[in-house]
Amino acid sequence: MSLSNLQPASGSVKKGKRIARGEGSGKGGTATRGHNGQKSRSGYSRKIGFEGGQMPLQRRVPKFGFTNINRKEYQGINLDKLQEFFDAGKINETVDLTALITTRLAGKNDLVKILGRGELKAKLNVSAHKFTASAKAAIEAAGGQAVTL
Repeated sequence: MSLSNLQPASGSVKKGKRIARGEGSGKGGTATRGHNGQKSRSGYSRKIGFEGGQMPLQRRVPKFGFTNINRKEYQGINLDKLQEFFDAGKINETVDLTALITTRLAGKNDLVKILGRGELKAKLNVSAHKFTASAKAAIEAAGGQAVTL
């Protein structure tokens, strides 16, 4: 190998086609845009969802239902999950938002609702945004407290 036969790796250098640089280039005239029509003009930009004048899909499909913009989404945590984490030693008698966040049962911006699935044997003082009636009864039956934030 010498300086005289050095060349770039194959496929690394791409020589672009020089479009609209005269008839001699083979790409003059219409400059690969075809004849007439909106797409042959300069400044053309298609709107998102445009289907050539056909009624776009977004406008064709029927719309129904209602989305409440004031809806509050709660992160549900069941009693059996709290009992499981208590048995594993991940939470102690006081279960508040910081304990739920550190155990990754809830996110820092989540609203938490305690749900009544499962059995609770541990005496827990639980603080959350909401409780189901069965969850509140089970916590108090086990000797704990259900504190609504």
